[in-house]
Amino acid sequence: LLCPVSRLSALVTELARSAPARPVDVSLVVDTGLGAVPKALSTVFSRSSLLTPRTVETAAPVDVDDVWLERVSEFVPDDVVAVVEPRRPAGNSAEDIEAWLNAVQRVAEHGCVPKLRCGGPRASDVPGIDEVEQFLRVTVETRRAFVVIGLAGVVRAPDTPGHGVLNVLIAVARALTGGDVREALVSTDAMAIAEEAYGLSDREVQAVRSLLPRLGVDCAPAPVAALADLGLLA
Repeated sequence: LLCPVSRLSALVTELARSAPARPVDVSLVVDTGLGAVPKALSTVFSRSSLLTPRTVETAAPVDVDDVWLERVSEFVPDDVVAVVEPRRPAGNSAEDIEAWLNAVQRVAEHGCVPKLRCGGPRASDVPGIDEVEQFLRVTVETRRAFVVIGLAGVVRAPDTPGHGVLNVLIAVARALTGGDVREALVSTDAMAIAEEAYGLSDREVQAVRSLLPRLGVDCAPAPVAALADLGLLA
């Protein structure tokens, strides 16, 4: 469960009222500044019967440096994952993109988990194919885990900017083996992408999952039926 730090008290109140059978896994999204993180974590840890902290997620400036990342590490205990999203630049110049990719690599090498946002209320919230490909290549090369959110569905739809879950998964698998990452990202052939996913070996699946433990989809309803139709769910 993703919960903004500013809404944590309301979440605790609601959970105390509903008395869940087991603690709820929670990811704290920093929306009130890093200084609020210690108190938020203290609240979660003191309510261990209601909540289990899994990640602390925060945005970062494109020029994020080791001092900023060290501050995040100081606030987030070792058993909680720090997820950091370097903001993509508003411009598309080569210099801006390079600075963003350098920030992504810096986050990964520092031991935090880089996050790529692929959707949102504005058209500019959806990165282009080139940006997604470059992000995947940088993160796969570091061999550190990363997360991708805001995906538009199971497979990329024709004539739309959104990215598909299977496209990203296959792109990661190909990046690990030197395959054509871009072709996987642009494909709209759902059956072909599904067959490639189904054909991955157990070792390849484990390698992808170790790098990409979480994907977020912005479509409703959840794409369970579409995955089942493609033969990927029993």
